Amino acid sequence: MKSIFPYKGLLLLLCISCNTDIEELSPAPDPVDPEPVASMMQVVIQTNGNQIVDEPKVMANMQIITGDTIAYNGPIGIEYRGSSSQYFFDKKSFGFETWDENGEDVDVALVGFPEEEDWIFYGPFSDKTLLRNVFIYSLSNEIGRYASKTKFCEITLNGNYEGVYVLMEKIKRDKNRVAISKLKSDDITGGYMLKIDKATGDGTGGQYTSSISFPSQFDGNGDPEGTPKVHFLYDYPDAEDIEPEEKAYIQAYIHGFENALKSADFTDPNTGYLSFIDRDSFIDFFLLNELSNNPDGYRISTYMYKDKGGKLQMGPIWDFNIAFGNVDYCNAWETDHWAYRFKDYCPGGEWQVPFWWERLMEDPAFVSALKARWTSLRQGPFSASFIDQLLQSKRAYLEDTGALGRNYDRWQVLGTYIWPNYYIGQHYGEEYVYFRQWISARLAWMDGAIADL
Repeated sequence: MKSIFPYKGLLLLLCISCNTDIEELSPAPDPVDPEPVASMMQVVIQTNGNQIVDEPKVMANMQIITGDTIAYNGPIGIEYRGSSSQYFFDKKSFGFETWDENGEDVDVALVGFPEEEDWIFYGPFSDKTLLRNVFIYSLSNEIGRYASKTKFCEITLNGNYEGVYVLMEKIKRDKNRVAISKLKSDDITGGYMLKIDKATGDGTGGQYTSSISFPSQFDGNGDPEGTPKVHFLYDYPDAEDIEPEEKAYIQAYIHGFENALKSADFTDPNTGYLSFIDRDSFIDFFLLNELSNNPDGYRISTYMYKDKGGKLQMGPIWDFNIAFGNVDYCNAWETDHWAYRFKDYCPGGEWQVPFWWERLMEDPAFVSALKARWTSLRQGPFSASFIDQLLQSKRAYLEDTGALGRNYDRWQVLGTYIWPNYYIGQHYGEEYVYFRQWISARLAWMDGAIADL
């Protein structure tokens, strides 16, 4: 099948020289030939006159083309997605569902992913490496913590080329995603999914209402009298489906955990916080957010779940496009401070980090387990060699397919400020090296900071 997407000239020059004082980095890949040596998955969407809006989803037709094969051809429901990104970025991200001809949801195993109906096309824009989310989700999966599976693709919408996107799984309760039990009336101990996030959508006008959420008993300092409180949004069952007794159960569980964490004997393995949470999942969630110094970590886009008869677990991780030094506020571009202490650099504000993390760091057993996990990961997926290999393989794919050049022909943003960039590289190679050197500096700082805990 002949490609229907014209290649637009030569690729960008990607290699730059730089001084790397922190640790030795693997050399950047050699520049590639103008003609691509591989093909990227192509997505063609026709809305047939329907205008895409924030919600509701509108019907469209989608083709997914992999090489010479049409991997999918059928109806979808599509809408814009994202909070800040939807309003600040010209390149929009989309949420979509695979539908039948009548507009009903249909589970589909898209391009080798486990079958589902809910999907995302994430359009990296302020992240000019195009790699941050894809990288950290891959790293999470490497350490045994499920994160959304991803595939790079290029989208043509109503005949217009829109650039490089990432096909992603939406976080859902599913045997192949967040593998918790389906909640049943005869056992309301699980499963549940909650998230700490902005209150957008659901017709609430951005307000936390009792129909979609419940508050913590404490503010970010652990003060029961303080405001604002952290809020927990119902994700599974969602606000429309969760029953009053189920709400009561999960609220009581979270409040029980917080009360145990605040108690004088909070480290007691039988009566303290460990009777409520899976410590290892909290440690991995902590390390992934700290490795990236994610300014949204812990306080926005933060998922947690509880299975039937099980304890509270943190994750999956989500939304790292402004992490890894890609942000110009609240000192989040720096590599030498803790992300969980966000209030030290950005006091006030509506969305606070729960007091949980500072309290957990007061437990010597938690810190000891954290140190052991860090040491282990630094010898594997968090090692410089592993990270180099992972990043360079993804960069090389973007180069070799020619997609990188086409994306930046479409979106000529290299060398310009896109909110909330801290660093502005003049070409892709500078963006990539900044990203990789930032990780190197962060790893070096964390080695010392964790040893000193």
